Amino acid sequence: MQGEVRLDRPQQGMPAKHLRMDFELNTEQKTMQKAAREYAENRIVPVAAECDEKNETPVELLRDMILQGYSTMTIPEEYGGGGLDCLTACLVVEELSRGCAGISTSAAANSLAAYPILVGGTHEQKLKYLTPLSEGSFAAFCLTEPAAGSDAAAIATQARKTDGGYVVNGRKCFITNGGLADVYTVFATVDPGKGARGITAFILEKGFEGLSSGKKENKMGIRASNTTEVIMDDVFVPEENMLGKPGGGFRIAMTTFDISRPMVGAMALGIARAAYEQAVEYARQREQFGKPISSFQAIQFKLADMAMKIEAARMLVWRAAALVDNEAKRFSGPSAMSKAFAGDIAMEVTTDALQVMGGYGYMKDYPMEKYMRDAKIMQIYEGTSEIQRLIIANEALKGRI
Repeated sequence: MQGEVRLDRPQQGMPAKHLRMDFELNTEQKTMQKAAREYAENRIVPVAAECDEKNETPVELLRDMILQGYSTMTIPEEYGGGGLDCLTACLVVEELSRGCAGISTSAAANSLAAYPILVGGTHEQKLKYLTPLSEGSFAAFCLTEPAAGSDAAAIATQARKTDGGYVVNGRKCFITNGGLADVYTVFATVDPGKGARGITAFILEKGFEGLSSGKKENKMGIRASNTTEVIMDDVFVPEENMLGKPGGGFRIAMTTFDISRPMVGAMALGIARAAYEQAVEYARQREQFGKPISSFQAIQFKLADMAMKIEAARMLVWRAAALVDNEAKRFSGPSAMSKAFAGDIAMEVTTDALQVMGGYGYMKDYPMEKYMRDAKIMQIYEGTSEIQRLIIANEALKGRI
């Protein structure tokens, strides 16, 4: 595995002190990390503030990111993707999110929508729907509903069997790329009485009669990402567009989240790092009482705590990504840990970084207040921090952690 955290086992009789874990990234990973950092600095950062202020999505920039491969990094090469491992993708996502978490969220939504097809799709479905995602198309993952957020099994969108397929009716909310998508992975129930066992996954296409986007959300943070309702009014979906088997959708959705959560953790890292780096630079330049505030122990301790928290979160993200790459039998717990911890740290670090900057950090003249607003969603979407803790506790009580 590229960039793996490797544990070299000692030969018989070798002292345990010779056990070694290698956290060094390989040359290819460093190159991709550097390229993503430069892309963020040159293309994303210059438009981030304006997109945030206007609540606008930079569609042409996102199309360029797709063409650069930033939206399909983990899709196998045979389906037009980059074929990257999860760890390398996390390195890239951290850099892009350091530039703007909203823009990064819309780019990453293509991967999120692709995962159900990778997990439950046939070869033919993958060829048909994944390949265009590397050519400029957008995709949306449609699970959340007004009355079904953390309780994903409570979705009310229904799929009724009919000749040659299903008729889907329902309303999804808070859908990233909902107003841009060419392809939608939609979760609906074929039998409400079965709860999670009735949920089934489908692929819908832009242009299907009865499929539309609804209200565009006016969000607190990640305002550069397109977020809308997705409405299905008697949408006919051919049977060949069902993913897996009837009732298999809940497993597909949960497996998708297990795979995607380390990358959400990487997004949170990008925000936290951006805030931390700005706080360090400000502390070096800002003078009070005749000295740079970086010389004050109170400021130094805040910076030290931020640095430690970011590094600890990064290690959890890397470990979870390595488990995904190694196709570990169970990685739900570590995946949830990486997302929950990194999300919480993003909120803590942006809060402390803003405190270092004082009143200037509160002003829109600096991006610090944007980092703080963007960080909050990292504790909410793709499973709240509380839901992650339930997953972690469940795995711990079963002896899996």
